[in-house]
Amino acid sequence: MLTIEEAAQHPVHEVGAETHRLAAHGVPGMLIPAGFEEAYYRYANLPEQLARLFRPVNPARIDEDLLEPLTDQAQNLIRTSFLVDDAVQVFYRALGNAGLANGELHARRPGIQHTQTARVTPPGTAALHAVKRLWAQDWTFEAVLERLDMTGSVALEARPTLLLAGPPGLQDPACASALGVAVALVGPDGLVGLP
Repeated sequence: MLTIEEAAQHPVHEVGAETHRLAAHGVPGMLIPAGFEEAYYRYANLPEQLARLFRPVNPARIDEDLLEPLTDQAQNLIRTSFLVDDAVQVFYRALGNAGLANGELHARRPGIQHTQTARVTPPGTAALHAVKRLWAQDWTFEAVLERLDMTGSVALEARPTLLLAGPPGLQDPACASALGVAVALVGPDGLVGLP
């Protein structure tokens, strides 16, 4: 787990270009590395469970009526699986280090505007649930159908996750223009996104 400032010391392909842009503008927050999500999947045995769940799906001839309830089950599996206690404690400590252990926050992927929100109190369980809800979005019917169409598989790669203070920002064309970017998301406390 890294603060956004710390994450900006890592290559773009590991943390996302938006993370570097946020750090350049001093936006506080936290980045959950892709490896944390990967470890969650591995320790909860999710790859095997998901493979078994989607085994009846034929990528060459997709039965959408079959696929839709499977995606609901997959999302539930992601949301309800447990992290090992050591990982949970690391997450809670990182929340505190990033100043996100109290108050409202939102989780999203770098470069993507879709968010999950939480009102956090120590130790940070609500934030962890928001992250898992965000990860579960990778298993919506639309997301799985797109992967099947594009790659012929339901598999996906782990990606980094941003946690930012406050509610999700709204597009602010004036701020975007001043920063010379296409999109700037601004919340009540200032800049929260440059996807």
